[in-house]
Amino acid sequence: MTDSTSSSVTDTRKLALANWTTLNTPEAWHPIILQSLGSDAGFRRYFRFQQPSQWLAVDAPPGTEDSQQFIAIAALIHAQGVHSPAIFAADPNQGFLLVEDMGDNLLFRAANNHNADLLYHQAIDTLLQLQGCADNPTLIPRYDRALLRRELEIFSEWFVGKLLGHPLSTAEQQLLDHLFNLLEDNSLNQPQSFVHRDYHSRNLILRSDNQLGVIDFQGALWGGVTYDLVSLLRDCYLRWPTEKVTQWALYYRARAIELQQIPEVDAKIFLRWFDLIGLQRHIKVLGIFARLNLRDNKPGYLQDLPLVIRYTLEVAQEYPELQVFAHWFARTLLPLAQQQEWYADYQSAGDRP
Repeated sequence: MTDSTSSSVTDTRKLALANWTTLNTPEAWHPIILQSLGSDAGFRRYFRFQQPSQWLAVDAPPGTEDSQQFIAIAALIHAQGVHSPAIFAADPNQGFLLVEDMGDNLLFRAANNHNADLLYHQAIDTLLQLQGCADNPTLIPRYDRALLRRELEIFSEWFVGKLLGHPLSTAEQQLLDHLFNLLEDNSLNQPQSFVHRDYHSRNLILRSDNQLGVIDFQGALWGGVTYDLVSLLRDCYLRWPTEKVTQWALYYRARAIELQQIPEVDAKIFLRWFDLIGLQRHIKVLGIFARLNLRDNKPGYLQDLPLVIRYTLEVAQEYPELQVFAHWFARTLLPLAQQQEWYADYQSAGDRP
């Protein structure tokens, strides 16, 4: 949820949020003093109270953040039996919310080699609950080809062009166009379901009742069924051994078939869905992390780029139809990345001690 590079901010919106919170919380017998928890990859900021409270104050500027969508998706998730933050008060016009504080015990911090199977099975079961949502096109936009392409082109513009400083030739643009078509086809031709869109270890919280809480879901879409699974298992912030990832992916497949949420697809086909949608996500994330640094002044995400490069090359090198892209990336982009201050050896990125 949070960008660790963020610090406490005093500004007019924070003061307005503190005044609004004082008027809208049951604990308003004292003036509310807010302490920053930082921001997420969007423009939302989160604040705890100086006095202990079960609530968080959220600043979600209406020019960039859709609080109505957040409220609606929170209700949808709750109806599926999944724990989303309860909303005590909201003013979408100002972009102010008072939401349940589910604590800091993120899956990112809690998971280790001893409890990983238990926690990741729990996270997968929670994902299957989310994917039980009925399709509601008026609430959940389509993850269609046009949106997939816009996301993939963030890689071309921000990672390749602006961060690495490499202008794409016509031949390189054609290479990427062919790849993007292949990845779009993979996403659109697998079963479609609710997509949280950032279902990973920093957006899952182990609550005091040992249930998983799910946050940062307001960008939900209706798209490829393996998207959230790969976000979880090939997490941009936390890496697990390949054999463990495969075991967990096949656990999801078995449970999803049992629940009749996907057809009885062959394991090899399912893993191809999973791998290619992961490549799509990681190519997009390379661009997004570059953009967060260059446009939004959030350099903390740069340290995660080597792991995303590792995922990208590992999958691209695995499939014959991706070899041209893998070779181009390794020959052209990797030497440029190696010259950057943020670069670390991608081949060991994310390895656990």
